Amino acid sequence: MSGDPENPEHPERAAVAAFADDFLVGLREWLAIPSIGADPAHHGDVRASARWLAEALRRDGWPDVRVWDEGPALPAVYASWPAADPDAPTVLVYGHHDVQPVDPVEQWQHPPFEATLVGEELFARGASDDKGQVAMHLLGVKAHLAATGAAQPAVTLKLFVEGEEESGSPHLTRLLDDHRDDLACDLVVFTDTPLYGRDAPTVCTGQRGVYGAEVVFTGGTSDVHSGRAGGSVPNPATAIARLVAALHDDDGRVRLRDFYADVVEPTEAERADYAALPFDEAVWLANAGGAQGLAGEPGWSTLERVWVRPTAEVNGIHGGYTGPGLKTIVPAQASVKLSFRLVPDQRPERVADALREFVAKHTPDGLHAEVITRGDGAPPYAVDVSHPAVGAVRDAVQAAFEQPVRFSRTGGSGPAALLHGWLGVPVVYLGATLPDDRIHAPNERVVVPLLLCGAEAAARLWRLLPERLS
Repeated sequence: MSGDPENPEHPERAAVAAFADDFLVGLREWLAIPSIGADPAHHGDVRASARWLAEALRRDGWPDVRVWDEGPALPAVYASWPAADPDAPTVLVYGHHDVQPVDPVEQWQHPPFEATLVGEELFARGASDDKGQVAMHLLGVKAHLAATGAAQPAVTLKLFVEGEEESGSPHLTRLLDDHRDDLACDLVVFTDTPLYGRDAPTVCTGQRGVYGAEVVFTGGTSDVHSGRAGGSVPNPATAIARLVAALHDDDGRVRLRDFYADVVEPTEAERADYAALPFDEAVWLANAGGAQGLAGEPGWSTLERVWVRPTAEVNGIHGGYTGPGLKTIVPAQASVKLSFRLVPDQRPERVADALREFVAKHTPDGLHAEVITRGDGAPPYAVDVSHPAVGAVRDAVQAAFEQPVRFSRTGGSGPAALLHGWLGVPVVYLGATLPDDRIHAPNERVVVPLLLCGAEAAARLWRLLPERLS
């Protein structure tokens, strides 16, 4: 984040600096559109957001810009800009323009859709996730062309910005199928992941997958007085508690059948990079909801537990009376909501089968069990760190930030595995936000100088890739 932007050895940096003011004006305008995809009342705003992005791309000179709004998906934006060399690689940049709801709005220090600049930080919903990073790539293309003096990029660039990522991308498969030829490429650059830290830039190499389900135990048609039936009929709440208690062993390992059978561990080089990253336990706990201590699978560091190890988490338990005072009943029904974070090469459908088997084993006589799956889940994804495109990203980020760059992963989930499987090409990651940007929470923000460094890295990447992928 240092260096002279006028230095002739850094033409991309100089170009980013020249466009920086206009970039910030445009981003603040885009952030003012409340494109909350999960709320039907804001679907018109999602369309307005797509139109804004399409017009911005046309102003920048992209020769082919389209808004895909034929349904059932909320509108996505597609653009392409061919390279002068017909043999140059084709790179697809993926992002999203829908944003999370803003509740509770009273906790925001600034109006969530009035982008407010405080020092180097820009506060607004979508500033970090993901409009800021999509806009970063638009700036990166402009800087690449200005730095090279060319009218066309060094690689054929395609941009695909969907409008449903915050709702789990329910129609992404349909979009990929309907527009397979348009989206065909040699590489995907995924731009919805953070750096490890402001002073510890990293290149992400993978995301965990996710599978969610609810287990419901039903014992009767209604609650019954515990003095009349307690001790003589099975209690669904007790059974749910026992099932939850059986989910992990004493070391915190998940006890579903063959849960770890498909797990691919990170390379020693990756683990060395994770170990070299600065880690402050107190700061990490404070950013983890104010947790009071660390826990988890033995033999793995905290970062490894959230990046490269699978988990089973209880998201909520309900059963019987939970109001004030006492109500002496045996509840008719109890339930638990579970989520599983998955790592390569685990599959959501295999975990679903193992969960159903586990529930059947832990269902007492006299209770009916139901396992309700919440969607299809998202598979995990990790790119081979020896792939030349990963090296190109690392070199581009290191040159832009002028700091050593290590590998990281992210514990969250996204559609990288779906893009990889559908398009049949590697997915690499280039993001420039921070883990404490408060995405999905009040007071979301982005650090503007980091976005500018990210744009410089992207501009450098387009120059590097033709040689690296040849």
